This record gives sequence, structure tokens and C-alpha cells, in this order.
Amino acid sequence: MKTIRKLLTIVTCFFASLHVSGQAESPLITYASGLTSVVGIINAGDERLFVVNQRGIIHIVNSGGTVSPQPFLDIRDRVVYGGERGLLGLTFHPQYKTNGYFFVNYIGKGDSTRISRFKVSVSNPNQADPLSELKIMTIAQPYSNHNGGDLSFGPDGYLYIGLGDGGSGGDPGNRSQNPKQLLGKMLRVDVDNGNPYSIPATNPFYGSSTVLPEIWALGLRNPWRFSFDRLTGDLWIADVGQNAIEEVNFQPAASKGGENYGWRCYEGNNAYNSTGCDPNNIFSFPVYAYPQNDECSVTGGYVYRGSAGSPYYGKYFFADYCSDRIWTLNKVGNNWIKEDFGRFTGNNFSTFGQDVNGQLYIAGLNSGKIYRLNLQTTAIRKIENQSDVKIIHVPFSQTIRIESVGNDNRMKNISIFDVNGMRYYENYIRENYFEFNTGQLSQGIYFVRVTMNGRSQVQKVVLK
Repeated sequence: MKTIRKLLTIVTCFFASLHVSGQAESPLITYASGLTSVVGIINAGDERLFVVNQRGIIHIVNSGGTVSPQPFLDIRDRVVYGGERGLLGLTFHPQYKTNGYFFVNYIGKGDSTRISRFKVSVSNPNQADPLSELKIMTIAQPYSNHNGGDLSFGPDGYLYIGLGDGGSGGDPGNRSQNPKQLLGKMLRVDVDNGNPYSIPATNPFYGSSTVLPEIWALGLRNPWRFSFDRLTGDLWIADVGQNAIEEVNFQPAASKGGENYGWRCYEGNNAYNSTGCDPNNIFSFPVYAYPQNDECSVTGGYVYRGSAGSPYYGKYFFADYCSDRIWTLNKVGNNWIKEDFGRFTGNNFSTFGQDVNGQLYIAGLNSGKIYRLNLQTTAIRKIENQSDVKIIHVPFSQTIRIESVGNDNRMKNISIFDVNGMRYYENYIRENYFEFNTGQLSQGIYFVRVTMNGRSQVQKVVLK
């Protein structure tokens, strides 16, 4: 009862603070400006951000947001730029600090995708050697669009490469479903062995005579940004739709690969062109899909793993290029919950980024700005006619009940998590009350969080 009384006092103060109005902090903070054609923001394990210019340049943005005048790499002489072509992806080797290797994905002469390795200068950590290029893969592109372009090392140390279906519209060559073509796939290769790479023995089609062994997953249309959750290893893939549906796919870290995400048979959850397609039970459907109303092109992001006390900890961020809307997505029970982060017009959000500390960034292709997402704000906007909140300790129990006087039907998110971000309780309600039981929590430090109208407040709780 002593623990419950102490928690009750803290929670009472916490909810009482909801009625204090104040100036809410901006959800986007300008970090760098004056940039052009930004399609990638990557860190190399230190405080710098490496910014990919689609024309064929990689810039360094130093801590504090200043852009170095000297490019890290300039390969405009070999990049074909225009439309969806150009320098499209960058990732650093997991042992970059010792070997100096980084990898890029660009469209080269002949409109082919080039996956190449470069090396940083031995004398200048802010300068790469443009003559150090080692070509890893060259993949012919039949059209100029749907190139994918992202690449990243997974937690397993292998290089993952996202490729679009080769372009035009509707995948006329049925390349995404063709197991003998690399286009429309997620690839997984070992760049630390072989010449210039080898196939991991754990790839789902290793040794197959009917499926190319580089393939990790099939059925993608134009995966514009994928990422791994730096804590769990889960893989998130945002796949741009054809004319109707944008989608987000999720592959748990325990997956052995081989998923088929459905394109061209399906666009999102809807049948698109089922000619020659397998039954729908062989496909992995998106965890979230949205219609192209004023939206048009999904931009994939990251799961936020920065500050454990943030109300956004553990949530996946993504955006739409046309509407400039940003959302979060996370799983509660068996349901995937999407929440609005805001709409920020005039940007055309092209890519997210993650720094060494897990803080998130987003770039506006039109605005030329890189923003830092303010994910630590604790302000909750004052709501007109907001009802009072009563907190009741149910006698002779470990239950705490929060009640709103009146018919308060605004969506509320209530959660309890520890200092490592492990969530012990979460609930979404529209009712004017909720209850939770603290008897299942062991001693330690916890955070109680409430989110309403896109704003959150967090309060530390110590259970003894």
C-alpha cells in the first residue's frame, strides 16, 4: 500500500499539470540549410552527418549544423542524374573506423544501378578518395524510374540493397515476381568475403537453382528508404505505390527472409494485377497502408531510439513526399497504431536520417533544409473546455483509476515504461476513465506517459 500511495501522489501531480497552458516547443527544428537535392542523411559512428546530394556529391554537416565547404565525395563525373536517377544511397561499413570503407548506390552510364565501395583518405577523415571505387554490382535498369536506391548494413553485418521494379508503370516486365531477376527485390550479400562479394549461407535461397541467391525478399515496387531498428534489429521497408496505395512493410528480426511483399499482384492490400499470381496466402501484406488522396509517395524513416524518456521512444517515423505529413507507427497488442506528428508544407520530405545518438532528422528536397525532430518535448497543448481529471485509488487494491469529468472522448495514450524503454503497460482509450494495476511492476524507475492531441508529458516514477 505504501508503494501505491507514493505512485498515486506522483500521478496526481502529473495529471494536474495537464491543465497548465504554455508555449509548445516546435516539433521541427532547423538543423542545416542551403542544401540541394538531399536524398540521404547517414552517420559514420561519430557526431558528423553525411548528406547525399542526388547530383553525385556527399557533404558533411558538422555538429551544430554547419556544412563543410569541401565535399566528402564528388562523383558527378560518373553519376547519371535526372528524375529518379542519381546518387541515391550511402552506408558506412560497420568497421568504418578501422577500414575506412563506405558503400554507395548510384545510377551510372547506361542507366544501370551501380553498387560501389569507396575508401576514406588516409590523411584526411573529411575527404574520400574518388579513385578508390571498387564496383560490387552492376544491375541494368530498363527504365529511368523506380530505382530504389537505399542500402544499409544489417545487425548481422551483411549488406542489404533495396531495388525497385525497373520502372515504367505497373511493372510491365513482371520483374518483382520474377525470381531470376534482382529488380523489385531486397538483396543481402557479404562484402567482406568473395570477389567482389559472396552469398551468405543463411540467405533464404542459398544454393537454389530457381531463385537468385542474392535475393532476401521479393515483391517490391520502389522501396524508398528502409531501416533497421537499432535496438531490436527489425526491418522496416516503405514501398511507394502505383496509383492508389502507399505502404509500410515490417520484417521482424527473427525472420529467415524469403518474404514476398506482393507487387505487382497487390498494391498495398488491394489486388492490382493477379495474372499468373500465386494464392494470396504466400504474400506478406503491409502493416500499414494509406490511400493517395493528397499524398503520393511514402518516405521511410526510422524507429526512434534516442532518449528513453521520450514519448516517441520505440515508434517508427515515416512521411509523405507530396503532403509533407509525418506520422508514427507502433504496435499495441495485435494492432498497428498510426499517429499524426504534423504537416509541414513547402518541404517535399525526401529522406530521414539518424545520428550516432539515435536522434532523428528529416530533409526537405524543396526547402533545402535538414530538420531535427524535436522528440523530447513534454508540452501538451491546452484544449478548450478540457474536463478536470480525477484520480481515484480503489480501496484495498493496487488499482489506480483516472477519470475525466464529463463526456471526454478525445483519444488518450497511457503507457508505463522503464529507463531502457521497455514498455510494461500501454493503452489507447477514448473513454473518460482508465485503470491500471501497479502490482506487476518490480522495484525500479519507471516513466508514466500520457499523450493527447499529438503532445505528451512524461513523469518519472520510483517504485521501492
